[in-house]
Amino acid sequence: MLGVGLLMSCDTGPTHRPMDGEWLAFAADLHSSKYSALDQITETTVHLLTSAWTWSVNDVDGPTGARRPGRFRSTPLMANDTLYISTELNVVAALDPGTGALRWVYDPKAYDFQSPAIGLNSRGVAYWRDGEDEERIILATGSLQLISLDAATGTLASGFGEGGIVDLAQGLSSEISRLQYTMSSPPTICRDTIVVGSSVFDRGLTQNMPPGHVRGFDVRTGEMKWIFHTIPRPGEFGIETWENDSWEYTGSTNVWSMMSCDEELGFVYLPTGTATNDWYGGHRLGDNLFAESLVCLEADTGKRVWHFQGVHHGVWDYDFASAPNLVDIIVDGRSIQAVAQVSKQGFTYVFDRATGEPVWSIEERQVPASTVPGERLSPTQPLPTKPPPFEHQGITTDDLIDFTPELRAEALTIVEDFAIGPLFPPPIVASHDGKQGTIQVPGLLGGANWPGAAFDPETGYLFVPSSTYPSVLALKPGNGSSDLDYLFERWTREPPKPQDLPLLKPPYSRITAIDLNTGTIAWQVARGDGPRGRVNRMLGGKRDVGPLGAVMGSAVNTNGLLLTKTLLFANDASPPVGGIMRAFDKESGLTVWERVINTRPVGSPITYMYEDRQYIVFAAGGRQYAPELRAYALP
Repeated sequence: MLGVGLLMSCDTGPTHRPMDGEWLAFAADLHSSKYSALDQITETTVHLLTSAWTWSVNDVDGPTGARRPGRFRSTPLMANDTLYISTELNVVAALDPGTGALRWVYDPKAYDFQSPAIGLNSRGVAYWRDGEDEERIILATGSLQLISLDAATGTLASGFGEGGIVDLAQGLSSEISRLQYTMSSPPTICRDTIVVGSSVFDRGLTQNMPPGHVRGFDVRTGEMKWIFHTIPRPGEFGIETWENDSWEYTGSTNVWSMMSCDEELGFVYLPTGTATNDWYGGHRLGDNLFAESLVCLEADTGKRVWHFQGVHHGVWDYDFASAPNLVDIIVDGRSIQAVAQVSKQGFTYVFDRATGEPVWSIEERQVPASTVPGERLSPTQPLPTKPPPFEHQGITTDDLIDFTPELRAEALTIVEDFAIGPLFPPPIVASHDGKQGTIQVPGLLGGANWPGAAFDPETGYLFVPSSTYPSVLALKPGNGSSDLDYLFERWTREPPKPQDLPLLKPPYSRITAIDLNTGTIAWQVARGDGPRGRVNRMLGGKRDVGPLGAVMGSAVNTNGLLLTKTLLFANDASPPVGGIMRAFDKESGLTVWERVINTRPVGSPITYMYEDRQYIVFAAGGRQYAPELRAYALP
């Protein structure tokens, strides 16, 4: 469903583009390219990479008794010869890019706040500069604070909010509970507006949840400029898609991931998530705008320019989980300033980023109906005609693992207990028709997740990391334990595994290169070996099955990509050795270099130039590994 109401601005405002060698945003730039033109590290020199320095998060990360989150997954920024990073406890540190030495630290003491149910974590900070006069680091914390710091000193910025801090509970009145609402991703700064999303705790226990409205704040003063209701209010566009006044109590529909910005147009692009409840929509009949949508807003005013809904009345947890890529492409001889949104479903939706018109047609196609009492799914869902899907979609018996007859037979026995079918399979009540649940492929955590895709301006290729990860959808009656008629039965997220191997044929994760000039797949490779060694042993060494792709348990969907002038970098967790750094040839997908490292890489890698030396840096560790930043460079 596409809605267009074009608003154009002639004022381009200040531009905050990286100078050579900088990395100014989570994904390198406001277009979310993850690309750097640096070329000191090439196919012929990458094998010389050596450890340059390591910085320990534990040196600054809060008191000993503070509740420790999970993995360290923040992405650092490099601006004006300083490296900036946030920790899982929301502490901000500025480091020397050449040595990792600490320059300053700011601790908002977010851990003193009563912990939100979703827990503290941080994917990074945002950076803003106004010419050469003013530089700021912006952090949105799990304790619902928007904090502005002087980038040079780490002190709170005067004139911003109350002493440098804005209370993010403002503007939401009684709609929120601080225990249900937090911040985990860096804000996006488009022109002079800080655009803030949110993470809403939704475990499917109630139909009454806080809405994930998006807000814009003045970057200098912290004053709230606007609020965009992701769940419309009376008189607003889309309210008719929430039947029986379900807009009054339904929540989520939030932007928990990163956003992108076109400063010349003055537009910000929001990827939104599923409405409450993620798996049962009987209390919110209708298409439910603006859930699971790509929404384009005017950054200065928050007015909707256009939108596209990727899932009508979603019950599959198919959030748009990553920032869209703003790309310049040439299609059939026509230059297009486009936006490409990858999805958990395994689709890439491509639009003119000014008007919202699809570059290639998107067709509404019929999907199965629900058997759950009170539920009414949309009869159709939008499927793009180009590019082809980059992930496995749906499941039939032909897709089951078949390395040996025994594996195949066990897989066939397993799926007899489940409903299977194409993409957008209806969730069922457990035991309906004797089935335990519905197998969903890609699953809740599959497809393209929050690290998102990378775009190469030289080739026009979009590089997408993804995972198959089947999951089980099963509902159970609320029976008075909730105001929901049906709850998600969370006894498992995965179907049973034959001999502890994935249910489906490989690859289990992959990297896909999509030529956005033609809308075709240029190449696709398995990402890592996965259970290759074990399968080879099962086959008695008679043949090598080759790379199978890391399974989701290896946190493959939390490692983003890095593009340079000559190479594509992708780190992977690889138990039990820790992790692996890899570099691929951009045009063929062939692995040109890899190195085992004794930690678990989690955050997306970045690259920058400092004192004539190119560095690659990424966050790693947490849990059984020490949380730290790792920096690599040529000798």
